[in-house]
Amino acid sequence: MSRIGKKPVDLPSGVSASLSGQTIEVKGPKGAQTFTATDDVTLTVEDNVVKVEPRGKSKRARQQWGMSRTMVANMVQGVTQGFKKELEIQGVGYRAQMQGNTLKLNLGYSHDVDFTAPEGVTITAPKQTEIVVEGADAQAVGEVAAKIRDWRRPEPYKGKGIRYKGEFIFRKEGKKK
Repeated sequence: MSRIGKKPVDLPSGVSASLSGQTIEVKGPKGAQTFTATDDVTLTVEDNVVKVEPRGKSKRARQQWGMSRTMVANMVQGVTQGFKKELEIQGVGYRAQMQGNTLKLNLGYSHDVDFTAPEGVTITAPKQTEIVVEGADAQAVGEVAAKIRDWRRPEPYKGKGIRYKGEFIFRKEGKKK
């Protein structure tokens, strides 16, 4: 029995969910999102509550049960509060700044890195060493943050690079004489 799947998803005030077949659309103050569930689960919307039930006892149905419930819960959180990932830059001369919709990164390369924010995701640089990625879609926010981090991952000797806020970098000792 899925501990996650059996919990119903409550819809807060200002959020509405409509169901058509296996596709659920959630609308809220920060936009609208859709999710199409597989045929292994049944979605029901009643009294501001979304319930997900498995169809049968197969392993795939049980897997999809918890995953589908989490996807619906993430959509509800996305259209109400949104998602946010914070990145910090460490290293001499490494900095970030916004120019319109483009994030300009100086990361020690011979050229600047220009990163354009995709649709539905906003990027801000409150300081030269901080980047904030926000949006309603959890997957898109995480993917954009990971792509920015991939331009200069933190290295284990000095810790230079782009890291998530609060991320621990395992440090290595340098070579000895």
